[in-house]
Amino acid sequence: MNHVSRDVVPFSFDLSSLAPRTIASLYSHLVTRPTGRALRLGIESQIGDLGARCLSVLDFTQVVVLDYSCADEAVAKLLQRYRGGDGHDVYFVARGLGEQHREPIETVLTRHGLSLVAEVEDTRFVLLGEATSLERIVWAALESTAAGDVKEIAGTAQCAANDAAGALDRLAERRVVLRNTSGRYYALSGLLGPDGLRGPAGPARTATND
Repeated sequence: MNHVSRDVVPFSFDLSSLAPRTIASLYSHLVTRPTGRALRLGIESQIGDLGARCLSVLDFTQVVVLDYSCADEAVAKLLQRYRGGDGHDVYFVARGLGEQHREPIETVLTRHGLSLVAEVEDTRFVLLGEATSLERIVWAALESTAAGDVKEIAGTAQCAANDAAGALDRLAERRVVLRNTSGRYYALSGLLGPDGLRGPAGPARTATND
């Protein structure tokens, strides 16, 4: 029986604490491209040490200000690096997003043709950035069920199985859903708990089992 992964490593990055004070005048103010670049390099370094499939939470809870140049460096370029794998199987979820974060992140994601799963208002998950109407419908269907195969997700989305399969494949390529070798798909939010990440003994390591 195939599995998505036996070792999905949960990992959270508090962006406010990663911002170096020597670059950012206030750690909660993520402005300027050098600040974003420093954040991205710090995150990439920590991901490189994991050596496994990684679901990374980018926590904006303590971030008061985020400008477009910093969002481009810290979010868009981070996703771009790992979209093709780059030797690491990395997925990202943003949490703690407010309106002050959402607009610059949406803008840079759309500009680069990227997508990102994000928790907003601490109550619901949304798909930010690039996605067609069908992809959003299919993503929402998977989000509502946490996991399923193409037929199950197509039924929930009320669309043809071929259409659902194409949309799911594109979403998987943009790393906003997990796909295993047996063709089963998983919502990234299904690996998260109320505190942002479930511990090593929780579903982050077991929910992806068929």
